[in-house]
Amino acid sequence: MGDQLIDLVTASAWAYAIVLGFVALDALIPLVPGEAVVITAAVLAADGELSVVLVGAAALVGSFIGDNTAYRVGAGVGDRPVRRLLRGDRGRRMLGWATRQLEVRGAAVIVTARFVPGGRTATNLTAGTLALPWRRFVTAAGIAALLWSVYVTGLGYVGGTTFRDEEWKAIALSLAVALLVASTGELVRRLRTA
Repeated sequence: MGDQLIDLVTASAWAYAIVLGFVALDALIPLVPGEAVVITAAVLAADGELSVVLVGAAALVGSFIGDNTAYRVGAGVGDRPVRRLLRGDRGRRMLGWATRQLEVRGAAVIVTARFVPGGRTATNLTAGTLALPWRRFVTAAGIAALLWSVYVTGLGYVGGTTFRDEEWKAIALSLAVALLVASTGELVRRLRTA
């Protein structure tokens, strides 16, 4: 997989657009390897093949566009499918809880979810579906995009400088650290809600 990502990112003059596109698409389809593409591009930037600043900027813009797209999709669908899915007493309680969490802790939930695999998609769609005011959403999404892009780009860049001639090791280590951070965040979230 590492060689395929390297080939994808370096095979084109459109490397930064590829990073941006994968990250944006990852907001709607969590199986798209947006984070892995950013890490790979940052590893290549450490080797001088790309600009680390442009990789980070592409990750930032892609994240922001993707998050806002997911929010708009959720807003366009509305809460009717959610209410249908969550009917009954328990469903209404869950929907009420989600609405309160976004009202009270909206920014923190949106920023934290950016670091949880799949959490970004669910949170942004839900924020749109539950009509969280867009002004509140866009601020939190901007902060989340900035923090995440600096973190993932930095992770790949540090891995790339550490393993200068062994790109696959840099990519593997960076992905492992990213997975560990995301898993730890999810574990903490589950323990807090238990």
